[in-house]
Amino acid sequence: MTQLSVLDLIPVRTRQSSGDAIAASLALVRTAERLGFTRYWVAEHHNMPAVASTSPATLIAHFAAQTSRIRLGSGGVMLPNHAPLSIAEQFALLEAMHPGRIDLGLGRAPGSDPVTAYMLRGQRNPTDPDPAANFPTDVETVAALIGADRAADEVPFGADAQPGVALNVRARSYELKSTPFLTSAPSLWLLGSSTYSASLAAKLGLPFVFANHFGQSGIDEALAVYRGSFEPSAALAEPRTFLTLNVSVAPTAEEAREVALPQLITMARLRTGGALAAQLTVEEAVATPLTAVEQDAVLEQERRWLIGTADDVASRIRSAAERYGVDEVMLSPIGGGRDADALTASPARERTLELVAAEFPELAA
Repeated sequence: MTQLSVLDLIPVRTRQSSGDAIAASLALVRTAERLGFTRYWVAEHHNMPAVASTSPATLIAHFAAQTSRIRLGSGGVMLPNHAPLSIAEQFALLEAMHPGRIDLGLGRAPGSDPVTAYMLRGQRNPTDPDPAANFPTDVETVAALIGADRAADEVPFGADAQPGVALNVRARSYELKSTPFLTSAPSLWLLGSSTYSASLAAKLGLPFVFANHFGQSGIDEALAVYRGSFEPSAALAEPRTFLTLNVSVAPTAEEAREVALPQLITMARLRTGGALAAQLTVEEAVATPLTAVEQDAVLEQERRWLIGTADDVASRIRSAAERYGVDEVMLSPIGGGRDADALTASPARERTLELVAAEFPELAA
């Protein structure tokens, strides 16, 4: 049985406001829940005109309050942008409000340009040490603060065994907690697209997500490093993995490619240093002339992404799950909007999930 989940960057297209884009994603998460997808994660990106997912915790709270079963999480929180205690507090409260439904995926990349990253971190000087250097320690701190380093049968936590960390500051001892009393813990995941994150996840005994939607190579090596050096932890006895895939599905391969074109162009421009703007509509994308460099980037991504009819894409999803031996596949539906679509809806993305789900009857089980 292949478990399927959803990754959402909250895309913002021409004429959409941030509120419109979030409303469209709310409709998408409700569709994912209705169809039986396991979890729905939102990414963290900043200062990008075509992406509204700047605050995963805020979006998760909104989506969790208007759904009932599907797990909600971050794919991921870029931890070097934040104080570990701040993230632990946010996700401890989310877990308190929605027990058993919250995932915390952590990543090391900035998810933004250098200036935005500098502002997010509150550094006083651009030459201050890179916070990413503290990533391993910060991950362990977050895990301890939210109780994610404990075995499942230790939840709920006893009153005398609440998760936290002990600190000694100026000869005084402090017990630091993310919230007064936890009764369950968010599930903690480590995200990455390199052997660095794979190795760290293995060392800490955490589940590992390979960010395959970035289109980078190295998945075989990263998964081999993770599985080969995995150290069991109280929370996880054996390696656990999943990967992400960009998908666009429609009744015909031609239409699937057409609705994928806005995101293909956005990513091509991002990779080639082109001007970034709100995501084009399908009609705008079809009418947009591309440079030779942009066209090459579009074609390269098109080869990596899963674009086509439902049976073709479903077959490729199953093949990827089998080839890499992952426990789950997370789909990023990348279909763009048409000029006539409601601004608060994303029909192509919803249709992708519906067509894929029809090929996986186990989702409804």
